[in-house]
Amino acid sequence: MMLFAGVDAGGTTTRAALHAPDGTRLGYGTAGPGNPAAHGGTAAAAAIEQALRRALDGLDPSLVAASVAGVAGADDGFAAVLRRVWTACGIAAPPRLVGDVDVAYAAGTPAPSGTLLLAGTGAVAARFSARAVAAVADGLGWLLGDEGGGFWIGRAGVREAVRALDRGLPYGLLVELVSAHFGVAGEPRRRADRIVRLAQADRMLVAAASPLVAEAAAGDERAAEIVGEAARRLAATAGRVHGEGPIVLAGGVLAADGPVRAAVMALLAGREVVTARDGAAGASWLAALDRLGDLGTHARFTATG
Repeated sequence: MMLFAGVDAGGTTTRAALHAPDGTRLGYGTAGPGNPAAHGGTAAAAAIEQALRRALDGLDPSLVAASVAGVAGADDGFAAVLRRVWTACGIAAPPRLVGDVDVAYAAGTPAPSGTLLLAGTGAVAARFSARAVAAVADGLGWLLGDEGGGFWIGRAGVREAVRALDRGLPYGLLVELVSAHFGVAGEPRRRADRIVRLAQADRMLVAAASPLVAEAAAGDERAAEIVGEAARRLAATAGRVHGEGPIVLAGGVLAADGPVRAAVMALLAGREVVTARDGAAGASWLAALDRLGDLGTHARFTATG
């Protein structure tokens, strides 16, 4: 019996999956952030190992015939780190290291050519040709790019809230949700100052405000404007690289129902659009594809998660 292992390590969560050759999922594990650029190589390796060990629980690691690890923020040197993790877990062969865009695309379609539009904490679009990345747009990081992604949306929402507090503007739902998110109350200017200090101390608090903007969009004009602008930027990013094949939507901002997804879908009307499922399953399918070729099992691999 052979097993195939897949890992999807991102800035928020790390997932690992074990599958049989026919696509039956036999093991699954999750852990914390696995992006070495954002959280450091040691912490990322620990999260990946924890998720992989959880997925291997009750399974014989010596049966793993091939593995693929999709790791956001990894450079070529991280492959050596993964080799040590795999050895520690009892898996003889190291994984093939790819980017998070590769496993996200594979989680949405078996088509060799198409486009991925990923919006999670960050945002990037990639065109695939013969299952290889042929072109990339954005993915420039939270500080200088990732337009329309979760951090971009959260920052826009927090910025709008502190500006309203600073200027003494009427409070809308967005201001109240952001204030509650940061745990602040009281006089407006003091609220704004406290939010600024907390945001500067922990940028992930800003990213975590993204769902609040989506929640407020139905009844808050400025939140609705942010959602619309995020969708326009994401659609434009996809348009820069899209050619033939489907467009795969992936990441927390686009894979789940919400106002940003709905707005992006409207902007992409007329094109073939599919939604990625679990990235670890996509990685596991890529591992099976490497070893066995295309046996038409993609739907089985990605059916759960």
